[in-house]
Amino acid sequence: MTYQIYITMSFKILYVIATEPEARTLKLKIDSMRESWFPGKFEIHFLITGVGSAATAWNLKDWIVLNGKPDLAINTGIAGSFRDDIFLGDVVMPVTDCFADSGIEDGDRFLTLHEAGLIGEDEFPFRNGILNADPEYIGKLKDTVRPVKAITLNTATGSELSRLRLVGKFNPDIETMEGATFFYICSRENIRFLALRAISNKVEKRNKNNWNISLALNNLSEKVLEILLKLQ
Repeated sequence: MTYQIYITMSFKILYVIATEPEARTLKLKIDSMRESWFPGKFEIHFLITGVGSAATAWNLKDWIVLNGKPDLAINTGIAGSFRDDIFLGDVVMPVTDCFADSGIEDGDRFLTLHEAGLIGEDEFPFRNGILNADPEYIGKLKDTVRPVKAITLNTATGSELSRLRLVGKFNPDIETMEGATFFYICSRENIRFLALRAISNKVEKRNKNNWNISLALNNLSEKVLEILLKLQ
């Protein structure tokens, strides 16, 4: 499913978002402010991929084939925080990501695909087994939104045992279910990109009573508008 907001043909931005509620909040905010805040600047598209790496990979690649490459792709949505100093509602910018559950088990050990020798650590687009965000946009926005280290999982973490294992292995700041796929495809397609995530929950034993998705999405929408102003 896609939304489109036509402003001009000057600069083509693709927002890649997993779910309809995440997209709706941002679209309404941009629709309400676009003429007064950034008239005549951008052609904005929304791509709702579905949750997870497989859906993101297929839908993002399909969109590129059908529509051509955007000037900038932005992955937005909610995320879980591993850190006590990253709070519910905070908006952060993933600058590194990895496929944290792609690998092999060797007895009690988990080895990433790179550690197992199945992919070279510096095999494009990886560097030292990690996917890195676009350095130009990191430089532009590092004082506007906090840079963080992300991991991507097909299974959202919901137990203390899993949380401890991931912290010990990767020392991440946040987790998502799509981020590394977005990094991977944009890097392979040579598309300029950045990621923005709002914290909806702590990574802990699953308890949705502690989540605040509406706060996260509202704060994310405000931050996206702030960033659009900086990119003018």
